Amino acid sequence: MTFTAKDVADLRQTTGAGMMECKNALKEASGSIDKAREILRQKGLVAAAKKAEKTTLEGIVVAKIANDKKSGVLVELNTQTDFVAKNDIFKELSNVIADVTLTNKPRDMAQLLSTTVNGTSVSELISSKVAAIGENIQVRRFERFELNASGMIGSYIHPVGNKIGVLVKLSASSDNVSELEQLAKDISMHVAAAQPQAEYIDKSLIPQSVIEDEKRIELGKEDLAKKPKEIAEKIVQGRLDKILSQRCLLNQPYIKDPNLTVEKLISDKGKQLNTNIKVEQFVRYNVGESVEKSISEKENTPVSV
Repeated sequence: MTFTAKDVADLRQTTGAGMMECKNALKEASGSIDKAREILRQKGLVAAAKKAEKTTLEGIVVAKIANDKKSGVLVELNTQTDFVAKNDIFKELSNVIADVTLTNKPRDMAQLLSTTVNGTSVSELISSKVAAIGENIQVRRFERFELNASGMIGSYIHPVGNKIGVLVKLSASSDNVSELEQLAKDISMHVAAAQPQAEYIDKSLIPQSVIEDEKRIELGKEDLAKKPKEIAEKIVQGRLDKILSQRCLLNQPYIKDPNLTVEKLISDKGKQLNTNIKVEQFVRYNVGESVEKSISEKENTPVSV
């Protein structure tokens, strides 16, 4: 398989590796970008959990929670420049769209854009703001959580530019809104700030395909090439346990107190309130990032909290 200069540039952009390293990896991979990316990881030239480079999109993330805390939404609204993202007209529009998303429960983007606000569709409303502001505006994505039992939905929007937002759904065996609200906010802040970023709630939710991919990559690393197979397997298992733990929310050291894991934080609060608390879902948006998935049962800007 052949490859082009654009393939080399794309690989360089998504991995951060040097141009020659990318070119050599593509040669070794017979032109396969996915295989070349894996080769670069095995050579230690790209971080194991590195995401695709962020796009140049600007905008903000908005969260809205219902008064009863049983439903909530997270919405990303994009525009062309950060100047417009700070504009009051743009901010007001984002809040209107978040309210519509929370209240009308659209199934998808098409349904959201066709929903009416005072007789005007969301799509038409956006068009009118585009005319007023002079820049393109789009609703990039949204997530809506519902809770039909005890517990609550919580959120956190990082106040520096409103670029990062998190939505969390907690279930509990009994309601204690004021205490659960603070816990939901604390967990949301952790998800926003933690490095590496959480991708799964716990190890049981990691797909087997992800585990096998990570194992293959670790086994292919150069420092294990001359080790006996049994020794290499043991080393890889230890590395794998560490890598996968770092990607699971419950196993991460709590950002405000590294002596606690998030799981221990939740457990301690549950004992204090005499209730069983569980993270059911969470999602993190960072403006302009590559859209991969929302974390339900299941991108890298550091944040200070």
